[in-house]
Amino acid sequence: MDTRIIAVVTGSRAEFGLLRPVMHAIENHSDLALLVWVTGTHLLEPDRTIDDVAAEFDIDAAIPMQQPGDSGRLAEATALGRGISGIAREIAEVSPTIVLMLGDRIEAFAAASAAAVAGVHVAHMHGGDRAEGIADEGMRHAISKLAHIHLPATEKSSYRLVAMGEDVARIHVVGSPALDELANMPPLSDEQFASMGEPEIVFLHHPTGRSDQDEHAGAFRLLKICQQIGSTLALAPNHDSGRNGITRAIEESKIHRRTHLPRQTFIGLLKRVRVIVGNSSAGLIECAALGLPCVNIEPRQAGREKSDNAISVPHNDWEGIEQAIGESMETGRSQSTFTHPFGDGNTGHRTADILAHLSLDKYPLIKHNTY
Repeated sequence: MDTRIIAVVTGSRAEFGLLRPVMHAIENHSDLALLVWVTGTHLLEPDRTIDDVAAEFDIDAAIPMQQPGDSGRLAEATALGRGISGIAREIAEVSPTIVLMLGDRIEAFAAASAAAVAGVHVAHMHGGDRAEGIADEGMRHAISKLAHIHLPATEKSSYRLVAMGEDVARIHVVGSPALDELANMPPLSDEQFASMGEPEIVFLHHPTGRSDQDEHAGAFRLLKICQQIGSTLALAPNHDSGRNGITRAIEESKIHRRTHLPRQTFIGLLKRVRVIVGNSSAGLIECAALGLPCVNIEPRQAGREKSDNAISVPHNDWEGIEQAIGESMETGRSQSTFTHPFGDGNTGHRTADILAHLSLDKYPLIKHNTY
């Protein structure tokens, strides 16, 4: 069999953290060749998280999308156009066998759009999930309709794909790559932990599409509640609309903060703290596997599958939020993982084997709805 060229598109720090084990498994598979296409917020200052990618992989293309200082939905629509045309140029140059992306952000949508229209097989990870509190929810399902190979994380997500008219023969439940390698990442050393203020609480809160003013007001009040309960470390939000408001709230709170943590450092931090507060999917997936309680501020993750580690509270229920954080601090870390639906931590190898051995003739580029 000819070596299959798998182009993996990564557009953000969080999604790269999930894709890492998949990329390593593809790179190390004897029947596959890895291409790494970096785009999106990886290229933005000051974090330049493309450097994190370059530390582990050869980068085959850097494709600009977002522009420094631009924000809002219209700016993202313009960035989407840049991404589609840039990825199309790479497809024309190297003719990959399969283009693989994960999740629901505009970078993944750009990759799926360019590849599907160009007649290249699209493989999509974490399709069929629900995260109804943000506009990206619609993009996830749009990517699923463009995809030829589905690699959902859970059985429920696979059922949703079937309900959307996707052929069950195209669907392979692989688990979430977020769980891969967790056991190999040690807790932070005492020195590292002390440099972050020895936090009990990690604050990781992303915007939900509201104005900067509204995001600022909510984040500032949420941070004050955290600070009253325990020592808190705030991590920077992602680059969705409303980010500036949350960033300003973190700065005004004058607490320990970090703009970016490499994946291993982030997991090492989660292994030392007592609770995570905010609306990151990491609180629902990685933290469930790590035995760490999560106070999940709705609505960003509304509809996503959750385990017993998570207490979900509406964003404006301040009394409920305070009570949930207090209860989580008292309950503390579980001695083992919480029961969760996200797989066994072997998603990378499982995905690489599927991509290497599936018969592409059984995954035609012309799709038919099953309903």
